[in-house]
Amino acid sequence: MSLPSDSPASPSPRPGSPAGSPVAVTVVGGPTALLEWAGLRLLLDPTFDPPTVYGPGPNDLTKTDPPAVADADLGRIDVALVSHHHHEDNLDEAGRAVSLGLPLVITTSEGASELAARCAAGEGTATVVGLGEEESLALDSAALVGSAVAAHAPAGARVIAVAAQHGPLEVADRLGPVIGFVLTAPGEPTIYVSGDNSSVDVVRAIAARHGAVDAAVLFAGAARVPAIDAALTLTAADARAAALALAARRVVGLHLDQWAHFSEGRDALEREFAGLESPAGGPLLAATPLGERTELAL
Repeated sequence: MSLPSDSPASPSPRPGSPAGSPVAVTVVGGPTALLEWAGLRLLLDPTFDPPTVYGPGPNDLTKTDPPAVADADLGRIDVALVSHHHHEDNLDEAGRAVSLGLPLVITTSEGASELAARCAAGEGTATVVGLGEEESLALDSAALVGSAVAAHAPAGARVIAVAAQHGPLEVADRLGPVIGFVLTAPGEPTIYVSGDNSSVDVVRAIAARHGAVDAAVLFAGAARVPAIDAALTLTAADARAAALALAARRVVGLHLDQWAHFSEGRDALEREFAGLESPAGGPLLAATPLGERTELAL
């Protein structure tokens, strides 16, 4: 299911955070986290396999650690936001099964075709929606997202698919389509989820179109594979630049652990953000221990 774009550009940067619902994050590991926003519970890039080597091939991916939280222990999940469906470090086998059992999956148009076909073949019951860049979806519309999701969404809540560049421009097409997400709702914090994006220029363009964000969830880790001599996700330095471009009030770092091809860990991100303070008070980079629910001060 792919929907046409009908979303205007977001408003100009605000001097302070809206007084909306609390925003909380529970980091599962790798790119995976449960994001609580505006009454909804959204699962980012689900990966729940045990340690596994995915291959064979020159660019085998190795998952080194199990998820910090089992999916069954996360409680109600309304939506899976899947930046792309074709790399195991963003949607592994168990993560796919979890996603297809949820009320709603939002991903790329290409990913939606495959995942919807799996549901049609009996692998799941989810409503699967594919979005292209700058297309949006009304999360309060039962006709579009189902009554189970719409019942928890505030009036005017939307998810907007935004650009993501997976690695250098010359290889991004070969790596397949990827999107990020902007979550907006009247009176609620605005959230940006980068997905597997490696380009600060892409983030600057998103900021120019959609304005400042209250929280930026950045996929870092500087992922690398032997065939490509470049980072495929944000380096720590680029994550810092992205956060500043977005004028983010708080940053959550994901895509930092549990996979062998992540060349930078959380320690590199913490060093890069050292000394950066949030307008909301405290360090700009949120401390998000694995497996622990962390409420973000915005």
